Amino acid sequence: MTQPVIVRGHLVTPDAEIPDGVVAVENDMIVYAGTVGEWRQRQPGAALPEPVGTVLPGLVDIHCHGGGGKAVTTTDADEAAAVAVHHAQHGTTSLMASLVTAPRDVLLDQVRALLPLVSSGELAGLHLEGPFLSPARCGAQSPEFLTAPDIGLADELLAAGDGAIKVMTLAPELTAAPDVATRLCEAGVTVALGHSDASYTEFRQALRALDGLGLVTHLGNGMPAFHHRSVGPVGASLVEAAAGRAVVEVIGDGVHVDPGFVALVFATAATGSVVLVTDAMAAAGMSDGDYELGAQRVQVRDGVARLSGESAPQSAQTSIAGGTSHLVEVVARTVREAGVPLVDAVTAASRTPARVLGVAGQCGALEAGLRADLVVVDADLRPVRVMRRGQWLS
Repeated sequence: MTQPVIVRGHLVTPDAEIPDGVVAVENDMIVYAGTVGEWRQRQPGAALPEPVGTVLPGLVDIHCHGGGGKAVTTTDADEAAAVAVHHAQHGTTSLMASLVTAPRDVLLDQVRALLPLVSSGELAGLHLEGPFLSPARCGAQSPEFLTAPDIGLADELLAAGDGAIKVMTLAPELTAAPDVATRLCEAGVTVALGHSDASYTEFRQALRALDGLGLVTHLGNGMPAFHHRSVGPVGASLVEAAAGRAVVEVIGDGVHVDPGFVALVFATAATGSVVLVTDAMAAAGMSDGDYELGAQRVQVRDGVARLSGESAPQSAQTSIAGGTSHLVEVVARTVREAGVPLVDAVTAASRTPARVLGVAGQCGALEAGLRADLVVVDADLRPVRVMRRGQWLS
């Protein structure tokens, strides 16, 4: 009989921190996650290793465009697979590939090319960030490829994805957006509202129409600024998240939003209603330089990505073109700079996004019966070692 792999350390579970805990892994599954004391009762006389540090569940990023110098916005499956490997080595053991607005044929080809990676489990799914977005709030998306919500195109994308498309972002104020949202829901796709110029009322009504299953794409970005006399989509999202009727994404990387905003979101939203994401592009884990996000040229300086050259609109000095962090770094900033408790920050980067993907019964927590995905971090929450599906990564 194969002996379980034992990892001992300070465990972060969905309910609490366990200062001296054990995770036992057999094959690719967690068979125990709990206190050392209970483990000793179950396995009297069994040797225990020394503590290795803090043990987190494998992280789940549902909004990522690239990393390690490569992108998922491609028809090259090997390139997209390399992005998943790069982020896994930094603790993100489940990664959803986010495609940006592009011409119809390009999007269809990308979806078809990445489908095998979803089928094999190398990617957790596909997120379509466009093309049904507001021209007034397109951000780093290519404005020339935006299109009005179209059920025909949505059906083509769903057929090409064959179940791989898990999330699609659209602007709810656009004509026919409600019809496309209904079609996506019927197909089991999570509808994310974002890149929107909607009013508070429009945005809130659209979230309410999703019957508690709605997601908000990178709250605070790609939408009107929150103001006390015009709270807009941000206010609508916070009201619905506070009631547990919506889940909001937050890019807590210290660039996209202020740490105080991150603190506000966690303080306002109901438990399990916040997802931390990276919105990472190819420059994640890389040095400053020139990169691409879809068809857009991007310049990274001091770790901040912005549109550059002919790609850049007049507002480019305030327009951010994706993130350059790994999800574990977002978690660390959320704890350190926004003052969010470690359990809450980790849950927002593991169990909650797993639930959005519909895989909370497979991964997203240190819990017996779930996949053996875990991250060992040091006192500063920097990854030391990563296990994915029961195997340590180099």
